[in-house]
Amino acid sequence: MGEQAVSAARMAGVVAFATCLLIVLTRHWHGRFTLDGTQGVQKFHAAPTPRIGGLGVVLGLVISHNVLAPAVSQILGVLLLCAVPAFFSGLGEDLTRRVSVRTRLLATLASGALAWWLADAALRRLDIPVLDSWLAWAPVSLLFTAFAVGGVANAINIVDGFNGLAAGIVLIALAGLGLLAQGAGDTAVASVCLVVGAAVLGFALVNFPLGKIFLGDGGAYLLGYLLAALAVLVSTRNPQISPWAALMACAYPILEVAFSVVRRVRRQLPAGHPDRLHLHSLINRRIIRKRFAPLSATLQNSAVSPIVWGLAAAPAACGLLFRDSTPRLMTATLLFALLYAIAYLRLVRFSWSWRARRPALPGAVNSR
Repeated sequence: MGEQAVSAARMAGVVAFATCLLIVLTRHWHGRFTLDGTQGVQKFHAAPTPRIGGLGVVLGLVISHNVLAPAVSQILGVLLLCAVPAFFSGLGEDLTRRVSVRTRLLATLASGALAWWLADAALRRLDIPVLDSWLAWAPVSLLFTAFAVGGVANAINIVDGFNGLAAGIVLIALAGLGLLAQGAGDTAVASVCLVVGAAVLGFALVNFPLGKIFLGDGGAYLLGYLLAALAVLVSTRNPQISPWAALMACAYPILEVAFSVVRRVRRQLPAGHPDRLHLHSLINRRIIRKRFAPLSATLQNSAVSPIVWGLAAAPAACGLLFRDSTPRLMTATLLFALLYAIAYLRLVRFSWSWRARRPALPGAVNSR
């Protein structure tokens, strides 16, 4: 990884941090459009807060793009171009609150399709013979890639519930993907991971632990899209790496969105319906509020994130450890999903006893 990548990363972080800080300091000028209120099913903050932190990340990436080496600059530039539908649909929701869930979902799928077309971020293998034979057909690869990228983009939006939560999860995943790429000699993709991670860190310094600014839908969709596209590029450009290694780097948000969809479908609700039944919400209610009651509401909010970061880091570490072994990675994925399910069910039951009687789900009344 060259000095240009390090300089670009430094620039991305500084620009993102300065932009987010400026947004916070000038919130009285634009707050009518940008402040996120405290009322809502998924609101855990104590004061109205700007929700356009994604602008800082975008600006950091766009400016740093100009000082990167050509090979790296080309990858980042194309990825940012493909991110336009996802980012602006989310930013529109942040500013107007009038962009429907369906429109935003279609926009993230469009970004995934554009990445398949323009950036060659195409899922063509899962190391499962039957599926690989289907993915060899371009239309199937296109649909599967768009679905996967759109799913991860929405997953980051779902986990963006507490101070530092989404930013930390994205940084862990980017670190995993960057190390996978660097280990395979793919310094271009590793450099892109570094620059994107630096921009996220610049935002995170304003977001965590005091929650002075939020990513918003625009920022969450942008980072989720970039994360998914980079995961696909790692496995596409480096056939010696199992595609499941890249998946493991993103395992926590993927499982979160999968469990959320299943939970809502079982309760006969739209897949995008908001609720307070995510794992991070349950950790807040069952663990943080009980064990950290003396802390202020803001610090209680922030205390959730380190716990979830640990959950996200475990599968990412497995991806690095078993990067060339699909059977081991598939087994690790199943084990992590099982552990996630056990932790979730026991938190819902109010007890770590498996035989505890299950009460009504928290947040179910008037929010489901």
